[in-house]
Amino acid sequence: MQFVRNILYSLKKYSYLLNQLVSRDFKVKYKRSILGIGWSLLYPLLMTAVMAVVFKNVFRFTTPGVSFIAYLMTGLTYFNYFSEASNLAMSSVVANFSLLNKVYIPKYIFPLSKCLFVGINFLITLIPLYAVILLTGTGLNIYHLLLPYSWVCLFMFTLGMSFLLSTIAVFMRDMFYIYGIVITLWTYLTPIMYDIAIIDKAWIVSLMKLNPMYNIINFERMIVLYHQMPSGASWLACFLSGAVVLVLGAVVFKKNQDKFIYYM
Repeated sequence: MQFVRNILYSLKKYSYLLNQLVSRDFKVKYKRSILGIGWSLLYPLLMTAVMAVVFKNVFRFTTPGVSFIAYLMTGLTYFNYFSEASNLAMSSVVANFSLLNKVYIPKYIFPLSKCLFVGINFLITLIPLYAVILLTGTGLNIYHLLLPYSWVCLFMFTLGMSFLLSTIAVFMRDMFYIYGIVITLWTYLTPIMYDIAIIDKAWIVSLMKLNPMYNIINFERMIVLYHQMPSGASWLACFLSGAVVLVLGAVVFKKNQDKFIYYM
């Protein structure tokens, strides 16, 4: 696809700009923060602790055969990356209108930079995730070497959604408020804090399995929690969850990017 080839070419040509954008985001996020990057280690642990208390002790959710803490954190780590990156990317084009008016910059650089910036934080959060995996006795296995595949699929899905959201936000600023509701609903419709097996209606389960985040997180959990080689169907579902949305987002963004200037 020509647009994808253009992106790869621009990544090389505008690599310095991309580095500057990611670096700027880091400086802004941790400016005047006492713990600094330490929050990337503490936040997932604190969120997991709070949600574990609520859903395990109040709602009595269980995950037979695996640690509930590990189950919860594997889902939170992936979903938090998607949620944060897509939220930041959604406003990335609008927030840089002044820069786009002055010099030519490929517009997709902005949502891409947000996904990369949050992606670095995501890699840092793998440290507390693996600490939980070890401390809960979940253990490691050879299949963990396959996890980068799920990271790539997660990145593709998030980038595709970022292209879609940043495009919509240019034409409809209400999207900033609507997406907050959407992402909250999406969180509960993704089996992060509960096992999909507790749902006794087959048609609801079938619908939930169409959720791209379910397919990506399920691929991860099969490796991390259940120590299994994912099935061929899981490999395909994980890949399509990322690739289809990435292509769709790239096409929508490309077709509309020349109209952005009229809405600045």
